[in-house]
Amino acid sequence: MPIIPWRPFGDLDKFFSDDEWLFPVWHLKQEPAMDIYETDKDVVAKVNLPGVDPEKVEISVENGMLKVSGKMEEKQEEKKKDYYRKEIRYGSFERIAKLPAEVKEKEIEATYDKGVLEIVMPKVEKAKAEKKIKIKVKK
Repeated sequence: MPIIPWRPFGDLDKFFSDDEWLFPVWHLKQEPAMDIYETDKDVVAKVNLPGVDPEKVEISVENGMLKVSGKMEEKQEEKKKDYYRKEIRYGSFERIAKLPAEVKEKEIEATYDKGVLEIVMPKVEKAKAEKKIKIKVKK
């Protein structure tokens, strides 16, 4: 009986030898990079969405959570000497994040420029404290 060496990670060689892993895989659900920060009046979210059609992006705020989702399809063609190559990257993405403050949902505005989606959410104004009033207690 021949001795077969045990290779506990042998199947990983096959996994990493596939050329498909050299390119981004958009057919799986992705989470794009997101920055959220707060100013005096607004909560601002910036989402990195290069190559995404802004018409295919959905933005919603519910229960203090921001949800950005959509679909991406990118077609790229390249002609070389003796062959033809066509790559199509596609898929859906979704990102959900808790907001640091309560926002006015009906006044949210979004802009898309150079692959970055910027969402500006005005904060709900908190009731301002009145002047300190001393109350006398009757005896």
